[in-house]
Amino acid sequence: MDSILPLLSDPTAWAALATLIVMEVVLGIDNLIFISILTNKLPADQQDRARRIGIGLALVLRLGLLGTVAYIVALTQPVFAVFGKGFSWRDLILIGGGLFLLWKATKEIHHTMEPEPEDKGLGKAATLGFATAIGQILVLDLVFSIDSIITAVGMTEHVPIMVVAVIVAVTVMLLAANPLSRFIAANPTVVMLALGFLIMIGMTLIAEGFGAHVSKGYIYTAMAFSAGVEGLNMLTRRRRRKRAAADPASARR
Repeated sequence: MDSILPLLSDPTAWAALATLIVMEVVLGIDNLIFISILTNKLPADQQDRARRIGIGLALVLRLGLLGTVAYIVALTQPVFAVFGKGFSWRDLILIGGGLFLLWKATKEIHHTMEPEPEDKGLGKAATLGFATAIGQILVLDLVFSIDSIITAVGMTEHVPIMVVAVIVAVTVMLLAANPLSRFIAANPTVVMLALGFLIMIGMTLIAEGFGAHVSKGYIYTAMAFSAGVEGLNMLTRRRRRKRAAADPASARR
């Protein structure tokens, strides 16, 4: 408590908290997109529970990692070198997570373009197993959590500030999860765009793992621009449907 009270009256601490909350929310977007796409593959009655579990695991992992800050910082120390390039455990985790994202996003794009044939015995397309979905979410939660905590450690040395920022960011993820998932499910073209984002994020993680820093500003600017273009396309399609409904003869011409 004695270490927290001085922070409450320190303007620098409040500025660090605000900045870190924004950073954590932005980093959480990647995590949330993956969770939303994956849980939408589950039966409808399991989707909400899977999203809550996935985001809950993200919070538990982040808070757990904050309790081992000294160990997390040590993950950035090289453990071996290849052709003079040192690799730390963080690098290996980012590379592994990036490869997993590339594989998963590519697989989902293939499934979207060429859906699996319906199961004749069940009369509906096969869905992802609940345990499999949670397992895959856990893998990416771990990757994004380590990246998130290392970012937090680089921005402030005060653990209470990190804890508050993580809790606020995960709360935002929890509130946004269902609306985002419904939006993605209702707009098939957005699914492809989101999968493209995941491929870009996967490549970024791999590049970071090999020591090539990619500014997050470039990544999120590209994502925002693409989302804006898709928003205009959706607006155009909606207006066309309204005109077609109002004047079917004109729509046929």
